[in-house]
Amino acid sequence: MRRQEQSQPVLDLLETERDLVSETCLPKSPLAEALGYMRRQWTALTRYVQDGRLSIDNNAAERALRRVAVGRKNWLFAGSDAGGRRAAILYSLIGTCHLVGVEPFAYLRDVLARIPTHPNRRLNELTPRGWQAAQLAG
Repeated sequence: MRRQEQSQPVLDLLETERDLVSETCLPKSPLAEALGYMRRQWTALTRYVQDGRLSIDNNAAERALRRVAVGRKNWLFAGSDAGGRRAAILYSLIGTCHLVGVEPFAYLRDVLARIPTHPNRRLNELTPRGWQAAQLAG
């Protein structure tokens, strides 16, 4: 509701200005290309106004990718393609732990100890979300 009241008028003005400026610039200019990109992305840019669950920006995704960029040199020598895949799985698990508010070390310590005897039909209990739900229930 608040987004619609406060953001929608600003977005409407931005859209109007975009269209006005588009009429006055050369079609192949960098500005025209940027405005075209803006027009093509408009639905994605404004979707947050209709859905309050969406963030106004992509900072969470940028922060998650920052870990990859910072560690890129460290991962260059994972040992093999298989080692790289295993590292990717671990980073995904740790990232999901952070996303759902689970302490990664506690999660990995418990899950790695339980894997050998855990039934295959209940593997969802070993995901970070499933593990968290079991911790809260038990």
